[in-house]
Amino acid sequence: MIDKLYNKYFQKSKSFLYPALGIKKSTFGPENTYLSIEGLIPPEDMKLICVFKQSDTEKFKVFEEQQLLTNPLYVKKIDTDSKYIYVFDMYVYKDDWMYFMLGKYSKFSTVLRRAIRMYYGENSGEYKYLHSFLNPEEYFNKYADLLQMDVDILKNVGELCNPCNKDKETLKISLENLEVLQENQ
Repeated sequence: MIDKLYNKYFQKSKSFLYPALGIKKSTFGPENTYLSIEGLIPPEDMKLICVFKQSDTEKFKVFEEQQLLTNPLYVKKIDTDSKYIYVFDMYVYKDDWMYFMLGKYSKFSTVLRRAIRMYYGENSGEYKYLHSFLNPEEYFNKYADLLQMDVDILKNVGELCNPCNKDKETLKISLENLEVLQENQ
């Protein structure tokens, strides 16, 4: 049950889109995810950018091989000095991608909703918030109480989670690294 608002910005692509990859939640989650790489991949390309800390442990190599490199949506891996960047093609989720970009999380497909639920688990603290964002009609009254506002205002907005911040969802890398990445395109 939700008893307080989640007030901090959270990486929306990590919460809503990363689960679509079908990767089980583990100790090797991404440090962050992005919708684009500044100057290289725009959000319109529908690529999910996942940044992992470099690791040469055997456990990470197994995870990488089983979950990342053989993922049906995998496009490529980019090595930087201290990070691994994995690019995934989200075109199969094109409608969900558009709804995501518009902040219309309640419009997500059944397939994406199921992936999010499976990733977090129905009883997790994270999922209770995501469930409210995916199903706002069940929570309008609760959020109206928490916000001390008229429920009709929330119903008119139609969503309980703000849209993603495109600036925070863009990976910014140094010009030097960008030139190297462009050469390897």
